[in-house]
Amino acid sequence: MKENKEISALLTLIDDPDEDVYQTVSEKILSFGKDIIPNLENLWETIHNEETQERIENLIHRVHFRDLTQEFMQWKHDGADLLRGSILVAKYHYPELQELAIQQEIEKIRRNTWLELNSYLTAIERVNVLNSIFFNYYKHRGVEISYDNPDPFLINKTLETRKGNSISNGILYMILCELLDIPVRAVNIPKQFILAYFNQPVDQLDADTPANEQILFFVDPMSGQMYAHKDIESYFKRISVPPVPSYFKPLDNKRVIQFLLEELSKCYDNLKNQYKMDELLGLAAMLDEENKD
Repeated sequence: MKENKEISALLTLIDDPDEDVYQTVSEKILSFGKDIIPNLENLWETIHNEETQERIENLIHRVHFRDLTQEFMQWKHDGADLLRGSILVAKYHYPELQELAIQQEIEKIRRNTWLELNSYLTAIERVNVLNSIFFNYYKHRGVEISYDNPDPFLINKTLETRKGNSISNGILYMILCELLDIPVRAVNIPKQFILAYFNQPVDQLDADTPANEQILFFVDPMSGQMYAHKDIESYFKRISVPPVPSYFKPLDNKRVIQFLLEELSKCYDNLKNQYKMDELLGLAAMLDEENKD
């Protein structure tokens, strides 16, 4: 943004020791939106006071977060595309990420998989093809969920490093399945992020038939390993939880992204970053179906 007298005056007041003055100045700066960010970045480079630099960094973050909140609201009302939702989550940590690069990388994987598919393949054969491309050709691998580092939760880093946890790998796997018309969706199995291959597209499932009876098998997004119903039944027995029908219903995209935000927030569960945890949980709550706006 081209600097004028008003902006110059506001920027000189960022280090004002009076908290009321700073709050007034910061709200005015935020009202300019992301166009003010280059001015803030230039100011940060010319100031050597750490406290003032922290104020500038906080202002830049607040500008990005305000824009991101609006983007999430728009996403929620525009159909909640899974790829777009996962990109928005990644933008919380990497606000300048290149969305086109992510889309192009996913398209490469989709095309290489599509070339190996045909209409005569069984469900298991189709998953084997996708697994071969995703895990063998592209060398994607799964890592255990850890809250020490946010990167394994984020789609841009999962694509860049070829490794992600069960959530980010699972989301990427579902995005590919959606692009390839493979009816795979996440289900709500306790303490797991696992995928299920349904006997038909999710929007065509029979509402009167229990969801578990419409699942052919399950897929582990960490490795692509397939599990039969008896394997899942054994898991429920092992954790002493009754397998109620709701555990087998496909999760919609809003709930998947909501879960991703909730899990990502745990990476910031410390005094210094508590505000980030609160922001991510706030975004997750905003996506709740009962939250109309």
